[in-house]
Amino acid sequence: MKSVCVIAALAAAAGAASAQSAGIRIRLTGEPPVFLLEGSGILPRLNNPNLEAALKVTLDKPGAPPLSGNYEMKSGALVFTPRYRLQPGVAYRVTYKLLNESATETFTAPTPPAVPATVVERIFPSADVLPENQLKFYIHFSSSMSKGESAKRIHLLDSANREIALPFLEIDEELWDRDQKRLTLLFDPGRVKREVLPNREVGPPLKAGGRYTLVVDKEWKDANGVPLKEGYRKSFTAGPAERSAIDPKVWQLLPPAPDSMGPLIVDFPRPLDAALLLRFIDVADARGALVRGKVTLDMQERRWLFTPEQPWNRGKYSLEILTTLEDLAGNKIGRPFDVDRFDQVQSTITSDSYSLPFQVGAAR
Repeated sequence: MKSVCVIAALAAAAGAASAQSAGIRIRLTGEPPVFLLEGSGILPRLNNPNLEAALKVTLDKPGAPPLSGNYEMKSGALVFTPRYRLQPGVAYRVTYKLLNESATETFTAPTPPAVPATVVERIFPSADVLPENQLKFYIHFSSSMSKGESAKRIHLLDSANREIALPFLEIDEELWDRDQKRLTLLFDPGRVKREVLPNREVGPPLKAGGRYTLVVDKEWKDANGVPLKEGYRKSFTAGPAERSAIDPKVWQLLPPAPDSMGPLIVDFPRPLDAALLLRFIDVADARGALVRGKVTLDMQERRWLFTPEQPWNRGKYSLEILTTLEDLAGNKIGRPFDVDRFDQVQSTITSDSYSLPFQVGAAR
């Protein structure tokens, strides 16, 4: 008789509550997001109600099964915590039905707040002293970056933290690699090269003996629209200009031992262009076949190391070098970047490549 009275009382309450179903509120709240149902006149009065049957959360499409998760009552409200995190931008339907109470809402899962993670990994040249006719920088990022931001996000400061006006070449298309993770930043060659109008009127952006800092703003956004995790600063001193052509004959080669996996080491008298060093020098055997291996750089781009995939054979090899290889000031093999009319060019190399022989193991 008592059970009948309880059921009757709940039915009466449900009948009264059915007119208040509009007062039931369903919300998507918190981080990670949970579903919250408030305003029920029946749920707080039940002992061990079947919450899973009363509230169902599905994708907002026909025939979608209910999400699994945890149901609990907190301060008279029903809280549903999905087992797996909701997919950002996906629509979910929440359906509540208990006796005469009912409510339905649709929500789009929010995109979680973006956490800055992209950083500047390194800048080449890595040397602390650069020639005053330095031609370019390579800025390497850990993730793909947005385009069109470099002009306002990169600054060159002098020793008094004053920004140097227009030191870099302004171009419509920024010089990114395919993945938009490496930016090539060119100094304005008109200011670097002698006897050119911008050089005479404005002067070079760097002057020997000056102290400078290249600054990358933290506000620069990556390809996902998220700012960098932190800014980056590279400080350096400008040294004397470098105006002589590259001469491979003065390079020092340290051949590896035969039958070893040791690296071939090549030392240069001055730093060379990091990106070109990785692509413009090959190793060939006596038959002219290229040797497969891995290139690394060291000593502020004054050392080139080549580690083969297979042990070295005893015999003759050669370095095959494209003559378009450059140093930090744009000087190439046999061809300076900037030749003053009073300078005398010592030699000229007209072929596309330069061959530098070496021997692995003593000749037999």
